[in-house]
Amino acid sequence: MVAAKAEAESMKKKELVHSPILTYFSVITLLSTCPPFVILLWYTMVHQDGSILNAFNYLKEHGIEGFVNIWPRPTAVAWKIIACYALFEAALQLWLPGKRVEGPISPTGNKPVYKANGVLAYVVTLVTYVSLWWFGIFNPTVVYNHLGEIYSALIFGSLVFCVFLYIKGHVAPSSTDSGSSGNIIFDFYWGMELYPRIGKNFDIKVFTNCRFGMMSWAVLAVTYCIKQYETNGKVADSMLVNTVLMLVYITKFFWWEAGYWNTMDIAHDRAGFYICWGCLVWVPSIYTSPGMYLVNHPVNLGPQLAISILIAGILCIYINYDCDRQRQEFRRTNGKALVWGKAPSKIVASYTTTKAETKTSLLLTSGWWGLSRHFHYVPEIMAAFFWTVPALFDNFLPYFYFVFLTILLFDRAKRDDDRCRSKYGKYWKTYCSKVPYRIIPGIY
Repeated sequence: MVAAKAEAESMKKKELVHSPILTYFSVITLLSTCPPFVILLWYTMVHQDGSILNAFNYLKEHGIEGFVNIWPRPTAVAWKIIACYALFEAALQLWLPGKRVEGPISPTGNKPVYKANGVLAYVVTLVTYVSLWWFGIFNPTVVYNHLGEIYSALIFGSLVFCVFLYIKGHVAPSSTDSGSSGNIIFDFYWGMELYPRIGKNFDIKVFTNCRFGMMSWAVLAVTYCIKQYETNGKVADSMLVNTVLMLVYITKFFWWEAGYWNTMDIAHDRAGFYICWGCLVWVPSIYTSPGMYLVNHPVNLGPQLAISILIAGILCIYINYDCDRQRQEFRRTNGKALVWGKAPSKIVASYTTTKAETKTSLLLTSGWWGLSRHFHYVPEIMAAFFWTVPALFDNFLPYFYFVFLTILLFDRAKRDDDRCRSKYGKYWKTYCSKVPYRIIPGIY
């Protein structure tokens, strides 16, 4: 009971990282604007030539009624595609073999256990999808042609799913890492449970974040490539660069999936609208949008520019991976792994859990993590730029994801810093004095 109360207090602190008025405004704004924005972005990309001005003029002329008219109604085809994909990924998550991996100890002392089979699920998914097209069993252009209906179905279906998570958190939580902030809006938005599961083995956040969200990013990237090929008889080098970089990044993600289970998304953010609806809807719609734009806007970059962008993007993805690998290896060896060929610089920080137990963590202050406290966000943001820039600069909309990601990661860095300041106290102050920059070395 004491742990549950402490958890509730922790939730309140997390929700009020910003001022109360700003927090309320932000949450309600996101809940009300994100769903229609997904449809508006799809409509602008596909039906208004990617032009924000064209879409604005349409809405200016037709108003709310015009927006209602462009919102696709979920169809049986859309529901079938979603259901088949979701069931396929759920089956792979449950049944494919994988190494047993333990997550970090939770605030209430629980240690979640996962089955690391993401790489295998990723390979099986892409091979199956491309094979269905290659052998004429299913044409991925069907997905593109019903994309608006699919997004519409995902919007409503995922909202219902978030209601289910809210109710489950109240009546049947999977562990003691759950609780209410006392505010129904915050509970729905941020979530009730840290590690919700169906049964013993089906982890909901692994499914929504990794197997549905991130996997759909790869599937749709391939879909856009095939759609352009089916339409034009060839794939432009701009689309190839975009698709290859996205797939390299997603491959990196699944290769490192066990490390992802130690990040803020899984270990600190609860299963609510913010994480689960975002991964079920926002990832397949917004994260894939540069490729969606390129379907109807093929750009001939030429070999020299295409290869230059490709190399720069792969380098950014590698640095992002090496940042995460460096910290993960540092933690795995209890601070004994070499960092850039030298003994690591570190701070031993103690903290108190919600059960009043004193524990210690090691804070790495050298290598990539000596440049800034969240340096790994720099190459991630730049990678997003490089897989978007093949669209060139005729329209701004393809760059929305790049701008969104920048804002998201800067906000996440602030939330993570605030959480660590609360957790580590004086040790965090010492850490910040040794690593003074939050994200961009020498600037911010």
